[in-house]
Amino acid sequence: MNSTDTAAGPHPTASVLASPARQGTAALTLGAIGVVYGDIGTSPLYTMKEVFAPATGVPLDAPHLIGAVSTILWALMIVVTLKYVILVLRADNHGEGGVFALAALAAGAVREQPRLRTALLVLGVLGAALFYGDSLLTPAISVLGAMEGLQVVAPSLADAIVPASVVILIVLFVVQRRGTASVGRWFGPVITVWFVVLAITGIAQIFRAPQILAALNPLHAITFLAERGPGLLLTVGAVVLAITGAEALYADMGHFGRRPIRLAWSGLVLPALALNYMGQGALLIAEPDALENPFYRMFPQAMLVPALVLATLAAIIASQAVISGAYSVTRQAVQLGFLPRMVVRHTSAGEAGQIYMPRVNVLLLVGVVAVVLAFRSSSALASAYGIAVTLTMLITTVLTWVVVRRAWGLHAGVAAGATAVFGAIDLLLVAGCSAKFLDGGWFTVALGLVMTALMLVWWRGRRLLLEQLRTDAIPLADFTSTMDAPLPRARRTAVYLVAEPGVVPQALLHNLKHNQVLHERNVVLSVRFVEQPWVDDVRRAQVTALPHGFWQVVLDCGFMESPDVPRALARVSLGDGVTIDPFETSYFLSRETVVPKPRAGLARWADRLYAAMSRQAGGAVGYFRLPDNAVVELGTRVQI
Repeated sequence: MNSTDTAAGPHPTASVLASPARQGTAALTLGAIGVVYGDIGTSPLYTMKEVFAPATGVPLDAPHLIGAVSTILWALMIVVTLKYVILVLRADNHGEGGVFALAALAAGAVREQPRLRTALLVLGVLGAALFYGDSLLTPAISVLGAMEGLQVVAPSLADAIVPASVVILIVLFVVQRRGTASVGRWFGPVITVWFVVLAITGIAQIFRAPQILAALNPLHAITFLAERGPGLLLTVGAVVLAITGAEALYADMGHFGRRPIRLAWSGLVLPALALNYMGQGALLIAEPDALENPFYRMFPQAMLVPALVLATLAAIIASQAVISGAYSVTRQAVQLGFLPRMVVRHTSAGEAGQIYMPRVNVLLLVGVVAVVLAFRSSSALASAYGIAVTLTMLITTVLTWVVVRRAWGLHAGVAAGATAVFGAIDLLLVAGCSAKFLDGGWFTVALGLVMTALMLVWWRGRRLLLEQLRTDAIPLADFTSTMDAPLPRARRTAVYLVAEPGVVPQALLHNLKHNQVLHERNVVLSVRFVEQPWVDDVRRAQVTALPHGFWQVVLDCGFMESPDVPRALARVSLGDGVTIDPFETSYFLSRETVVPKPRAGLARWADRLYAAMSRQAGGAVGYFRLPDNAVVELGTRVQI
């Protein structure tokens, strides 16, 4: 059975609501505010103080404050609004977004060029791998940034920032198993209040220094960047913190739809962010000593505790979105054949997208807590944060160019014009974040490379395994044509799962050899994961009748779906009124034990790594939702 699985994109996402078709635009827009914009919405907690940190060398005076705020505003306009909201949201894969969905769309457009197709899929793998770095850093920097308000409330609480952050993160990960259905409905309203507060506090400060409104003029951003000279990259590396989370716009499109995401951005999120950044700039013009924490210094003393509580809630929601996204990306990687099967638990009976993956959750918890303890402040984390995000943005631009040129068929000049400016900006952002490589940026790059290596080793090893099985296999048509010998027939249906259609499953050969019996109805089943997110039920099954009580059935599954074999087979007709009764069906599985073979298709280290990953892979029973009391597993040793 083909082990290629599904997902929802890199920031693949959060509180997984009902499909867009089931909800109105208002409800979807509110949901998008809570899920899509939690990450970018918490950026004001730390961005401004990092732009004017001593390492950047930017003077803290009115002209430079206006220039810095102008740069942030126009980064939001160009990168988020023009690139993602207007262009990239159009590149949907059957309504779904995210780096995997985009890579599959681009790969499908060059299907006749196998090498280019493979390169594009690998590029998508790299983008997904980099997302795991974002999954560790976003909860850490968001919660730390919120908890640093404790020091503003009471300087004596400074030592409590890290312990409080660790406790909040541990609780957040522990409750993941319960799902987000009960609290997810509050995400939209809470983040809406957050953005309203951002806007109100920004407006209040703007009145203190109205000259900050000059930041709306892009010439101030151009002048500011041009004057930075050798310090340009360090400044850009700080400004990029304002646009982290932009990938969520595209990754969450399948949950909310293009229009609600655009309405939320233009109607609330962008104006609130712009007002708050201008408000922080105005505050620093009036009170330069507020640079220690300009966000919390915008609030009067009496409002600091409520602001701290609201910021903490916003940070938790932003973290939840990334955690859920990590589950979604992992499931996509599994179903597209880049990671071994893992346990997937559905936490909502009504929402198919709400999933919990225990192994991923534990690894994320350990990683996030380690990051908090290692970096200990949002300023230290800012050095590591950004490079993974900007590299993913660059990958998105490259894949979008392929889609615009090859899938949409636009002229090369038009396609280049639509993406070249964004590509140049992405390269500048990557260079700016790379300047902080030795200060922590290496962490996310190293993590991304490790995850890419794991995924490519599994993908290559799986292909070699299937090739070996295909080499040793007996054609199913030849086998069934000779099965006219009188053998005892059990009065049930046997379903034999096999990776490759058209070959005899090893489990069938073992059953025949050891038990000398066949069933009345024998279904040889393959589950094939395709490069589109969803498959209509009417097109899901392809049935081929074979002689002597055999049928070949191929079930297509999209990379956003969770395979449910019994449910799918219950809808299959084998012809002549013959159906598959779930209460009279047994499932036979072949469990392959991979044995490394010298001088095979993988390097020795990769061979051993694949074998180890294979031993840790989750079972097919839970993954395909097979009934425990109707499954027989038979082992096979395979050398690759």
